[in-house]
Amino acid sequence: MQKPGNKYGIHRVLEPADSLPQSALRVCNDFSEIYDNEILCNVTTLNIDAASFVDIKEHAANNPQEIARIMMDIVRQFGKHKNPRTGSGGMFIGKVKRVGEALKGKVDLKEGDCIASLVSLSLTPLRIDEILKIHMNKDQVEIRGQAVLFESGVWAKLPEDIPASLALALLDVAGAPAQVDRLVKPGDTVAVIGARGKSGLLCCYQAKKKVGHRGRVIGIVHREEGREEVEEAPFVDTVLTGQADCALELLEKVEEATGGKLCDVVINCVSRENCEMGSIVITKDLGKVYFFSMATSFTKAALGAEGVGKDVEMIIGNGYCRGHAELTLNIMRESEYLRELYGKRYGE
Repeated sequence: MQKPGNKYGIHRVLEPADSLPQSALRVCNDFSEIYDNEILCNVTTLNIDAASFVDIKEHAANNPQEIARIMMDIVRQFGKHKNPRTGSGGMFIGKVKRVGEALKGKVDLKEGDCIASLVSLSLTPLRIDEILKIHMNKDQVEIRGQAVLFESGVWAKLPEDIPASLALALLDVAGAPAQVDRLVKPGDTVAVIGARGKSGLLCCYQAKKKVGHRGRVIGIVHREEGREEVEEAPFVDTVLTGQADCALELLEKVEEATGGKLCDVVINCVSRENCEMGSIVITKDLGKVYFFSMATSFTKAALGAEGVGKDVEMIIGNGYCRGHAELTLNIMRESEYLRELYGKRYGE
């Protein structure tokens, strides 16, 4: 008989007591036995959260061996891959090794199924036995290791028509275009900051799908390098080059592009600090700002909006919403442009 586990995984928390796995400092990653409501997986690839991977690369001076050492140390110390500086994790793909007794018949999983976790590595008990390869340009790390998902954990079977590496990259940011689908309405003017990035172009696509021919999608890129990829996207109406952390400069460019009307919805997908105010000042009063980036300081956003007298609705980027995996995978099926571009960036 397997031990009964808590739905939210509290049984794996080591320190501090009574905390949930995400906020816990340490969790147990001993998988010699699993609890009755856990799914044990042999992990093959980690997709590290963009903000976390940028931080790790900077601290490692872009040395792959040092990156591997840092990642191994994080997991050895905390039992999960939660970057202590960014607080963020990522997600994994792997094969199901065992399904807990209490979940059999309740989940559509069997041994050998390939799945992607749709919950953060910052709460997922993980053991890394070996780091095999680091893909510096797509935030992915091939490993040999194991992890468990809790009863409350969200996962998705990998699709057969999309390469696993690409599917992993997409599912890691699936919450972003799915939230855009909820926030944007026909006729809106939508700005996507960080439009060239993985989540940024997906958000641009879904925004254009929602605003229709009467609406407008403005893609904001950090530098001229890579601007062409956004300009060529058939679902982006206007491309601006601007520093997201230089709020007044960005405001000037958006005012010029919109005739002073600004944006109904602003999506922040930038994986660096101090970009809160750039998002807020280009939003209309009573408009909406969606902060998907884990580099966002919500203290800076709240107090900053107050300081400039902006009455805007600010939304925290929840990585999960119902149907987000299928919506995002369908973007790849619908958009020939993105399928080709992302296939080059994140494919096998």
